[in-house]
Amino acid sequence: MPTSRRADGPQSPAAVSAAGLRKSYGDKTVLDGIDLHIPAGSVFALLGPNGAGKTTTVQILSTLIAADGGRAQVAGHDVATSPDGVRSAIGVTGQFSAVDGLITGEENMLLMADLHHLSRREGRRVTGELLERFELTEAAKRPASTYSGGMKRRLDIAMTLVGDPRIIFLDEPTTGLDPRARHNMWQIIRDLVTGGVTVFLTTQYLDEADELADRIAVLHDGRIAAEGSAEELKRLIPGGHVRLRFTDPAAYQRAAAGLREGITLPRARLRSSGGTPVDEALALHIPSDGSQRELRSLLDWLDSLGIEADELTVHTPDLDDVFFALTAAAAPGRPDQPKETAR
Repeated sequence: MPTSRRADGPQSPAAVSAAGLRKSYGDKTVLDGIDLHIPAGSVFALLGPNGAGKTTTVQILSTLIAADGGRAQVAGHDVATSPDGVRSAIGVTGQFSAVDGLITGEENMLLMADLHHLSRREGRRVTGELLERFELTEAAKRPASTYSGGMKRRLDIAMTLVGDPRIIFLDEPTTGLDPRARHNMWQIIRDLVTGGVTVFLTTQYLDEADELADRIAVLHDGRIAAEGSAEELKRLIPGGHVRLRFTDPAAYQRAAAGLREGITLPRARLRSSGGTPVDEALALHIPSDGSQRELRSLLDWLDSLGIEADELTVHTPDLDDVFFALTAAAAPGRPDQPKETAR
């Protein structure tokens, strides 16, 4: 789970903000007026299909390219009029590693320290601390070309941290990593945020955004299609329900009859045709958002009738459902049913 789920409103101090940001390449509009407000000390995830403009957004905010229109501020500096101020406050880890495989991990770190104009003594101190922090001390003297993908990614982020940035842009940082390396990277990101760093994350792994981000925005056709916490986005998609399965036909019939009469259960209605309950191996489907309050109401209602269901399953939309619904890019053969979580 994320280290925190913040409820920061628009009044919270912004580490990154943008208004009406636009960018085109020839006749192709990549960004069509996007707005952002990212509170300091949080994780913000930007999702979108390939070519949606995620990397372009990062490049504009990190002063690598100029926007065609709109305004943006990073760490209180305008990206157009104060690029040096922005660069002094940020670190950027791109999709492709900046690690030089011909030199050692330690030499990569010391080179970055030189680029930040650290003294030799300070550069060695920072290098040693970061190599230890990222568990790279034993491999420090080896050529970086011998590192695994996960080690190279850790070294890449360690190099980004040499300048002690307060805002870090991570552009698809776990692409190509195995599951263990991905989870290690997630912990690194959590630790950064615990230390007060703001993380701007782009990713195509929806579970990654769900796991890490305080707020998520879905970018599609150059616009922000939706923004909110993971739970807020999931509530945008209909289809959540509770499935009650019975082995006792009599209990099933009593529950179905009670639901037909609308007995006390808030929002209760059956997935049915002409008022006839769905008989799916003696199962009833009741629309629900899966909240604790609704589940408690359902269980209290069953208790009041002296009915015991043999299985209760909560079906809730996940970020995959949100992503496909908002980008209209459902994969062929993708099941329509939302994810189910056994209770």
